[in-house]
Formats: sequence, C-alpha cells, structure tokens
Amino acid sequence: MVDMTNKRLSVAPMIDWTTTDYRYFARLFNPHVYLYTEMISTGALIHGNRARHLRFDALEHPLVLQLGGADMTEMTQCAEFAQQHGYDEVNINVGCPSDRVQHNKIGACLMAEPNTVADLVKHMQAAVDIPVTVKHRIGIDDFDSYEFMADFVQKVAAGGCTRFIVHARTAWLQGLSPKQNREIPPLRYEDVYRLKQDFPALDIEINGGIETVADIEAHLEHIDGVMIGRAFYHNPYLLAEANSLWGTPVPKRSDILAQLYPYLEEQIAKGEALPTMTRHYLGLFQGLVGARKWRQALSGKPHLTIDDIKYAATEVLALNPDA
Repeated sequence: MVDMTNKRLSVAPMIDWTTTDYRYFARLFNPHVYLYTEMISTGALIHGNRARHLRFDALEHPLVLQLGGADMTEMTQCAEFAQQHGYDEVNINVGCPSDRVQHNKIGACLMAEPNTVADLVKHMQAAVDIPVTVKHRIGIDDFDSYEFMADFVQKVAAGGCTRFIVHARTAWLQGLSPKQNREIPPLRYEDVYRLKQDFPALDIEINGGIETVADIEAHLEHIDGVMIGRAFYHNPYLLAEANSLWGTPVPKRSDILAQLYPYLEEQIAKGEALPTMTRHYLGLFQGLVGARKWRQALSGKPHLTIDDIKYAATEVLALNPDA
C-alpha cells in the first residue's frame, strides 16, 4: 500500500464539468482529493461576473483555481482574487490545446515560452501566499522530446514553481481537436517518471489515461501525485473507491445521496436550476443494474424535482441493495 503522507490525488479541471455543483458532489465521495475549477480566463474574472465564477461551497476544500492567461498584470490580479476568495492554490493552464485559446496565449502554446511562464509564476507568487502551480503537456507539435519538457520545467522552476502537473501526451496544436488531443497522441508515462528522477526536489503529478485505483497506486510508486479527469466524472464512485489509498471508509451511494439532497434544496432556494446541477450526477450508478434508467430519469427534464430524483434513486437502490 502506498504511503499517502506526501502524495496527492486530484480531480482535473474540465471546462463545463468541474463546476461548483460537480465539485460538491465529488467531495461527498472522498475527503482527501484536491478539486480544481474549470479553467477560467483572466478576462472572465476581471470583466465578467467574478463572484459567480469564483463561488464555491466550504466543503470543497482543498480547492484549486485554474487560470487561463499570459498577461502578467492580469494573472497576478486574478491570483489575488483567488486568495481573497479563499482558494487553496492557483494553477496556470499550460496544457489546453484548443485553437480558441491559442490566439490569447492561453494553454499549451505557452510551453514554447518557458520564460514567460516563469515570470508569471514569479510575479503571482510574490503577490499571494498560496502556492502557484503549473499544468502542462510533455510537448507541443514537433517539440516533443524529453529534453524540451525538461528545459521548460527547469526554467519555470527557476521562477519559483515547485509543483508541476504533467499530462503525459504531446499537444498537437494544429490538426487535432481538444478531444482528439486527449486520445490520439500516445501516452508517455516514462517521461514523467524521468522528470521526477531528474528533478527530485519538485512535486510531479501525472495526468492522462488513468482509470482505476490500481493505476493510481502504480503511478504513485514513481511520482508525487495523480490527476484524473473523465474517469472520475463519468464514474464518480471511483472517487469513493480511492479512499482505500488512505485506509478510510468507502461511502455508499445511498449515503452520498442523503447528503446531496439538502445541498440541492439550498441551491434551488438561491435560484439555481435543478437540471443544470443534476447533469453532473448521471454517472452515480455507473456499472450497476438500473444505471441507464437513472440517467434517463435525470436527463432532458426541464421541470425535474427533487422528489423525481429521490424516486429514481429508490428504484435503482432497490435493485442494488449494497449500493
């Protein structure tokens, strides 16, 4: 069994998915994991509805705000917003391959500018007391050698970053969609392991293609942390099973629902739409008898009620008494 004292398990930032409603739900499964916001651009925080973008429930801690941007002043200002609102860390997105963000110098394209990222870390860290971390790829386009990534990490670490979350695929900035960039470039876990060996003083986390608790344990033998995105989202009970890493109890789905209902009632009272929240909960019974019926009960229902959810859950739990 892996000693988790200095290890970390995280839920990856995912646009449109890791909202506060999902994060609250995820926290009910596991008290140990680090949760990330969606990537939020500096423009959205500075010129948009900042309070709504940054809202979270106290239960969500430890919680990391992921920022997209490259302007020194704006990124520093948004790091200050994060600290003021009570976030535990700030993360700089240097991994998103979307062509929608490249023209704003957000995401993976910044791997070509390690000195820019180092300066961002340096100035942001000087302005706040919370850690500033970086999430990046192993390379971009034809710049996909281990040496390219190691040079990037070395220069950014010189700016003061001590934690790097590495998606173990190259980002192809031309010709592939973000979805294809999560699937087509081959995974190179050994490059991330080597990075830890070459930079033992840094905290190195790995991301990409990890789907089971056994996978998590295997990676933690080599590096400091594991980050999982879609596997946790589509099968949230994997978060519950991961409690075994810490030797803590695995909650039942029925217990999670009992804690979720008061949250939903509270959010409805604040004017939030129930269907918007419940879209994140479709995977609760993934792999069990009745999972499809549960998804159908929650999907496409503009007038969905909490009683509807309770009825659907009761039906599935009756088929799975140990759930």
